Amino acid sequence: MHSVFDEGAFAPCPAPFNLAAHVLRAGAAVPDKIALSIVKPTGAERWSYARLTAAVRGTATGLLREGLVPGDLLLLRLGNTVDFPIAYLGAIAAGIVPVPTSSQLTEKEVAGILDHLSPKAILRGDGVACPGTATPVLGEASFRAWRDLPPADYDMGDPERLAYVVYTSGTSGRPRAVGHAHRAIWARQMMMQGWYDLRPEDRLLHAGAFNWTYTLGTGLMDPWTMGATALIPTAGTDPAQLSLLMKRNDATIFAAAPGVYRNVLKYPVPPLPKLRHGLAAGEKLAAPIRDAWREATGTEIYEAYGMSECSTFISSAPSRPAASGAIGAPQEGRRVAIIDPEGTPVERGTPGTIAVHRTDPGLMLEYLHAPEETAAKFAGDWFVTGDQGAMREDGQIDYLGRDDDMMNAGGYRVSPLEVEAALADLPGIAEIGVTDVEVKEGVRVIAAFYVSDSELDEEALMAEAAERLARYKQPRAWVRVDALPRNPNGKMIRKALKDHAIS
Repeated sequence: MHSVFDEGAFAPCPAPFNLAAHVLRAGAAVPDKIALSIVKPTGAERWSYARLTAAVRGTATGLLREGLVPGDLLLLRLGNTVDFPIAYLGAIAAGIVPVPTSSQLTEKEVAGILDHLSPKAILRGDGVACPGTATPVLGEASFRAWRDLPPADYDMGDPERLAYVVYTSGTSGRPRAVGHAHRAIWARQMMMQGWYDLRPEDRLLHAGAFNWTYTLGTGLMDPWTMGATALIPTAGTDPAQLSLLMKRNDATIFAAAPGVYRNVLKYPVPPLPKLRHGLAAGEKLAAPIRDAWREATGTEIYEAYGMSECSTFISSAPSRPAASGAIGAPQEGRRVAIIDPEGTPVERGTPGTIAVHRTDPGLMLEYLHAPEETAAKFAGDWFVTGDQGAMREDGQIDYLGRDDDMMNAGGYRVSPLEVEAALADLPGIAEIGVTDVEVKEGVRVIAAFYVSDSELDEEALMAEAAERLARYKQPRAWVRVDALPRNPNGKMIRKALKDHAIS
């Protein structure tokens, strides 16, 4: 039996369509219900659905009055505040294409995005890095005032048109701009039962920052689509406080990266009688964390696998728990296969590359301005993820790791080539190679291995890296070696760096 999961395609997205209108539709029936609560130990900032919708549609009006038109790109350089989702949805409501970016990016990294995309304008929060540019930059005083403007009409249109762009690390070393259609939000309904078991009465607490795509989707857009309540901890919340915030705010679902669960479990966890389960994504969930969470809360963690190009499409769920050792099964409505290098599905139980069908409504449109890279990701009818897996007879999938050198740093995929290029000319370094290393089960950090005449000052190296790379891309360990491991053709063998450092 071939490693193909295909139990019928998901219902097609209706037309005309607008992503923001879809997200806020359920809230229109309950305007006084709390859509968002920004929680902290001393209280909360609450946004009703009526207030949130008014802010979004007022923002759309403000953008249009600034001269932006549907189809224009808008770079978001915003901090970990409610400004982020309001600006994101406001742009999409008007048909403008937001480009959300991490506030951790340095000026140099943002300059690369500006050169690549040439956005029509930038929304910039106070203190967020942004290089000098001729592109119009609109600050907090401007975009916060827009919330009180009259509501713009939703820009309804073809669900296949470009809705938003997110950046992800590419295997070439250059971050790739992933363009998603408006229909991407329609496809996320497959997660509602296939992963979340999300209900209108739920109160979902997501521990990530507003401006992380995992938070934006799982923590905000999806609860709002369902008419549920999103709970987001205020910026800088101590992990020791998260379980208390869950209890005080009657959280029914908790979502976070595996590393956050690990930090929460370092502290006493009070009884959480309202909590039904947890959700984890971004990196592989280690079994000891799952077991410790079950012991502390009496609830399960349901894991999901996905990527920036297609969000999550393989997962476990309360109605369909993962088998021991598996990450779960394809969500109902997905077409997923394990393929060989030629793009042919392999027999069940045989390792291969995880792939999703090109007709999946959640799949990206393209990598912007990179047609060759876009084409290279497809093998026949399949979008190739670059991750290895094996499909069991019952459709459950075992994750077997990457088939390239991509690193995982706290839930972010990072290209070693990008990090090496940024650090190659550091003073005193002749050669450098980076990879992620497991420092303990389920914990991986980026390590840099360098060749130099003598040992270099680690603090100075880290300070220089901080000027060039976002924090999640920076090496946490620096190791001097006599030479980097290479094959007979001179290509670096990154998988051997760990052993090379020990030898």
